[in-house]
Amino acid sequence: MSDIKLFAQPDEVAWTLLDNGNRRRVIVYTDELMQVEFDFEEGAVGAMHSHPHVQASYVAEGRFEVTVDGKSAIIGKGGSFIVPSGAQHGVKALEKGRLVDTFTPHRSDFLDG
Repeated sequence: MSDIKLFAQPDEVAWTLLDNGNRRRVIVYTDELMQVEFDFEEGAVGAMHSHPHVQASYVAEGRFEVTVDGKSAIIGKGGSFIVPSGAQHGVKALEKGRLVDTFTPHRSDFLDG
């Protein structure tokens, strides 16, 4: 494995402020898998995009309007959604919220800054 982080405590993982005002922090990762937490203010948008990684997302707090591959749903606390490789997807926070995303393989772009 080129790089690996097996354990994390919330107070030891720094947040990265994103251009859209949201923030994220990489929690744990191996070459094959990565867990990332995203924090959204009410009304914040995760713009439509795609990537080659498969993504599974868990709504830890709040409610989100989620669009994946042209289909939309409202997903609240405790709900989940999956994004297949290459699918266009994005979210809008209907209230302050937090997503915990898992990617396979890991997102090296998140580790590079």
